[in-house]
Amino acid sequence: MNTEANFPNTLKHPSAFIPITMSLLAVAVVLSHIALFGSARQPDEGTAAHLWQLLMAGQLPIILFFAIRWLPQAPRFALPVLALQAAAAVAALAPVYLLRW
Repeated sequence: MNTEANFPNTLKHPSAFIPITMSLLAVAVVLSHIALFGSARQPDEGTAAHLWQLLMAGQLPIILFFAIRWLPQAPRFALPVLALQAAAAVAALAPVYLLRW
C-alpha cells in the first residue's frame, strides 16, 4: 500500500475508479440506445434499461466501501474522489431524467 496519500494515489484504488467507470458505462448504454433506437419511450424496459439499472445500483456498495475505508484515513483526498463519483453518477442520471425515461 502507498504510504503517501494524495489525490492521484487515492484515485488509483479500485474502489475509487470502478464507480466512475460504471457511471461512464451507464452513460454509454444510454447514448448507444439513443443512437440505435432513438429517444422515444419504449413500451417495455429492455436490455439497455436493465444494464443501466445494474450499473447504477451496483456502484453503491463500492462507493460505500470507499467512504468507509478512506474517509477516516485520508479525508482530504477521499472527499474529492467522492465528489467525482457523485458527478459521474449525476452525468449518468441526467439523460434518463431529461428524456423522462
